[in-house]
Amino acid sequence: MAGDITTIARPYAEAAFARARESEQVDAWGEALATLSAIAADPRMAEQIGNPNLPRERLRDAILEIAGEVVPSEVRNLVSLLAANNRLSTLPEIARLFEALRIRHQGVRRVQVLSTFELGEDARRDLAAALEKRLGAEVEMTVETDPSLIGGVQIRAGDLVIDGSVRGKLHKLATELQF
Repeated sequence: MAGDITTIARPYAEAAFARARESEQVDAWGEALATLSAIAADPRMAEQIGNPNLPRERLRDAILEIAGEVVPSEVRNLVSLLAANNRLSTLPEIARLFEALRIRHQGVRRVQVLSTFELGEDARRDLAAALEKRLGAEVEMTVETDPSLIGGVQIRAGDLVIDGSVRGKLHKLATELQF
């Protein structure tokens, strides 16, 4: 199901990002989509969006009224299009994909680092520099501790996973021994 919604949302997100770049309004579009995403994801609103008996225009108007002035007219047009196509439920995924496109366009990669122990500032700086070199982009890094790793670190940057943890090495060894 998650893959389905991504498949549906991707063309909208790509078109929105292309238009936002064209009009040099990427930040405004991003803020508006984040706001609309939060509104559409609210459990009460999501329930209304899922109700086939509610007129789509009424839902569109309610969402835009709640969002207020933060939504530029072209983003309002997108919401109208989504309402007309019964796709308002894709707003959170469109916002997520738009943000990923914005980050990729800006050359910034989000990286999650899991470490057995808290990393000091010097270690964080060195790791960020090494990752920027490896990924060829600026890195926005979040670091969390996870004692279950036993030792080492695990790094995730999109589809790339670098598992230097003891837990990961033990798992790999166990898998190799099974064959």
